[in-house]
Amino acid sequence: MNAFRLIAAALALVPTLAVADDAQLVRGQYLVTTAGCNDCHTPMIVGANGPERDMTRMLSGHPEQLVMPPLSARPDAPWETVASTTFTAWSGPWGVSFTANLTPDPDTGLGRWTLKNFKDTIRTGRHLGRGREILPPMPIPMYRHFTDEDLEAIFAYLQSIPAVKNRVPEPLPPPAAVAAQ
Repeated sequence: MNAFRLIAAALALVPTLAVADDAQLVRGQYLVTTAGCNDCHTPMIVGANGPERDMTRMLSGHPEQLVMPPLSARPDAPWETVASTTFTAWSGPWGVSFTANLTPDPDTGLGRWTLKNFKDTIRTGRHLGRGREILPPMPIPMYRHFTDEDLEAIFAYLQSIPAVKNRVPEPLPPPAAVAAQ
């Protein structure tokens, strides 16, 4: 009889756990939306009413087929930043950064990342928490303030969206750094 009660008690918890998972996904979607992740990580296209997000490539980062030409010259100060028409490539004093693929694709996105990898990236401002620096315009100084629960919800949501195979290029150094090499 003890085993029966133990199994019954365990089964009684199952619906509660499913609701908690749904609540975490809803919270993650809310945080991704309000943090503006789509603003840079979802490519823009020209639609019937002008520029709009291409939601068929939601959060897939800079389109791999869009090869950016070298920037001939940045505008004079006080202008410092130039963005691609897709809003997925950014050039400034740091060089050129390309927004990452945040979808769960295992080869080109976050599909092989762990929650620890994700948290470490946001907390340290370094790829996988130990690699290259995460470059502007990514607002790492602000995102470091997310709680562990927030980051867990964001990561859970990102793992739940459709995977998009899209290999984003590596960042490019600033022209002065290239000339010095």
